[in-house]
Amino acid sequence: MSVSSHTDTHSTGVADSGRWSTKRIAVYALFVALAMVTSFIELPIFPAAPYLKYDPSGIVCLIAGFAFGPSAAVIVSVLGFVPHMFGDPWGSIMAIAVALALSVPASLIYKRWKTRKGATAGILVGAVVALTIAIVGNLLITPIYAHMTVAQVAAMIVPVLLPFNLLKFVIHGIVTFLIYKPISDLLNKTR
Repeated sequence: MSVSSHTDTHSTGVADSGRWSTKRIAVYALFVALAMVTSFIELPIFPAAPYLKYDPSGIVCLIAGFAFGPSAAVIVSVLGFVPHMFGDPWGSIMAIAVALALSVPASLIYKRWKTRKGATAGILVGAVVALTIAIVGNLLITPIYAHMTVAQVAAMIVPVLLPFNLLKFVIHGIVTFLIYKPISDLLNKTR
């Protein structure tokens, strides 16, 4: 009786057919590290509210989700913000919720339709879900740590929160759409 199966000595015990190989774990770790680093890049992009800062980590979450599916989107979206939990737990909870709301629906749609139209639809649906979560999150969480009433936060939705978040998701979407294909090609070469 002979066993004719190929075993990778560096595998985690699961075949490398899209599951948890050492290589996949390393790539996920790379995406998580990149999300962590980019989450510290904070830029004022909305002159009316310079205290609201844009960080490009959502792009990393989207690309991970497009490249490896919804599970990667979840892992990168959550673990990418772990360092912030110690200094800004409320902001981190909101950031994780928004990153998940953006990247998971986008990756689910793209997983079903791996085309430019699928990517566009995924980004648009993800942006709508994330925008909803961002507004609800601000209404629930901002009063807790910013010493504001819900009414004060609600008054900021149209003039500040809505345009800032729309601008953020437009940047995320455009950059992801432009850089995903070259990154995907590079990842496919290393698989």
